[in-house]
Amino acid sequence: MRIDVLTLFPDMFREVLATSMPGRAASSGAVEYHLHDLRNWTTDRHRTVDDRPFGGGPGMVMMCEPLWEAVNAVEASETSPARRVLLTPQGEPLTQARVEELAAEPRLLLVAGHYEGIDERVIEELDPLEISIGDYVVSGGELPAMVLIDALVRLLPGVLGHADSAAEDSFSTRDESGRPLLDCPHFTRPRTWHDREVPDVLLGGDHGAIADWRREQSVERTRRRRPDLLDPSPRPLDVERSMSRQPDGGTAARGEHSGDGPGDSDS
Repeated sequence: MRIDVLTLFPDMFREVLATSMPGRAASSGAVEYHLHDLRNWTTDRHRTVDDRPFGGGPGMVMMCEPLWEAVNAVEASETSPARRVLLTPQGEPLTQARVEELAAEPRLLLVAGHYEGIDERVIEELDPLEISIGDYVVSGGELPAMVLIDALVRLLPGVLGHADSAAEDSFSTRDESGRPLLDCPHFTRPRTWHDREVPDVLLGGDHGAIADWRREQSVERTRRRRPDLLDPSPRPLDVERSMSRQPDGGTAARGEHSGDGPGDSDS
């Protein structure tokens, strides 16, 4: 797999992508990372990528042309087509099912926005898959892009130490109806800690009984902690997100205001 990242802060990625599972994935040859500074596609001596929003308001908006030129240049640098992904709080919530789908792609192009948002016209023209890592706003798309990369690369063949590790994670395990479950509790030495005992079933060596216990625990934990996974009725926010984008004639930038200064960001 090849992952290209378009960002204003490529240095944020270097240490993360060289560490733990992202680093192991790169060392094993399972993935190649290519970081691209969006300012390389500006045309003025100040390397400007943003400007004030039409209609007024706080913050700055990333301009169309640098991002458009960057995407086209990066995609043309390699023959295999890239799946475009924009990290934004207005995207669909990231799920394990979506991660598994993206992990099967040969090439991804991740766009990490910054400032108050990105000019809506270039988003519509690029037509990326828009992904959110949660219903909150951080300072840019860089951290969400790192979350997505980590979730993806641990699914690539040979990256995890045990072939079943990813399959037994939360959201990858499913019940008889195909609904995702949380992982079961785990225990290790010592057998007794602060007067708390390891469940006897895990000590008896009966692998069938252990599998049954873990399955029951996963179902019960999901029922208690994430009942929405077992009864995925649409929430109001989900309904809003499922609606197609409606042109309103007056909004050129996508973004939520996350503060009072020009450095605040949609991510």
